[in-house]
Amino acid sequence: MSARKQRCVEFNTEIMAKASAAATQLFLCVVLMAVVAPAQGSATSSATNSTGPLERGLGLAAQGRCDEAIALLKQFSTATEKEVKYKVEMATTRCAMRRRDGQATVTALLALKHDFPEDPEVLYLTTEVFLQIAESASSDLSRIAPHSYQVHRLQAEALESQNKWAEAAAIYRKILEENPNLPEIHFRLGHAALSQPEAANSTEEAKKEFQQELAIDSTNASAQFWLGEIAQRDGEWDEAISRFSAAAKLDASLWTAYLGLGMALNSAGRFSEAIAPLEKYTRAMPDDEGGHYQLAMSYRRTDRKQDAEREMALHQQLLEAKQARKAAQSSAIQ
Repeated sequence: MSARKQRCVEFNTEIMAKASAAATQLFLCVVLMAVVAPAQGSATSSATNSTGPLERGLGLAAQGRCDEAIALLKQFSTATEKEVKYKVEMATTRCAMRRRDGQATVTALLALKHDFPEDPEVLYLTTEVFLQIAESASSDLSRIAPHSYQVHRLQAEALESQNKWAEAAAIYRKILEENPNLPEIHFRLGHAALSQPEAANSTEEAKKEFQQELAIDSTNASAQFWLGEIAQRDGEWDEAISRFSAAAKLDASLWTAYLGLGMALNSAGRFSEAIAPLEKYTRAMPDDEGGHYQLAMSYRRTDRKQDAEREMALHQQLLEAKQARKAAQSSAIQ
């Protein structure tokens, strides 16, 4: 064999050896990938499965996939851990809102309010929920009964919220033309009249409306209360005492009636009688400095000096705190 031929054989042998090594290496890589890929897939799957139903449920709720989310979150409806309970109840409420399920929304919200009554986000959500319910009901009412007095009343109440008292009163009068014995409408007219002090004879007009309201509905505690307020402004103490007493009997939770009664009794010089309603008022409304002042006056005039000093000290503390809040709000605005 010639030298040249010998070199060709050696070269071909070297190439074949390298090719064989490369093929072997490629084969080993393919085998390795075949082994590693399932392992990696298994690891990924394991990681996904390691995410618990709580996290998956909350994630689905955040994505708006509420049907799937609720199915998972129901497992934690009786959770005792505070953070878990908060997250689950919040997500459940928001999902119910997304689905526009009024009953489920209110049920979930009431649970949230019960468990977290002072949480700012819960309080904000409560406002949001009831606004949504009110808007939905108003829309349904306008669609179903567009010419009903209920629709007109909603329009008048909306005008009241904008302090457009004259416009609101005009709608209330129109309602009475068609429904002369409808409860609460005369009361609304009386309130509108009192809210326009610049109008001539507004107090007398209000008084007449409240009396007409009681002729239709003798159980209207608010009408009795405002008649008491008008009598007290006019210095008619006996009339005021009678009206405030009637209002408190009709509605035991109308705390301002107890304050009005106590003030009227104090003004009439009946200090010992004023103590009971004023004590009831200050227990219900402990942060009202006016109630403590009136009660201090009653105590002082019945020789209960220590009690009078205590109530006057409370009055002063609350008054100073109120003034400090006003000053802070003024500074914040500036």
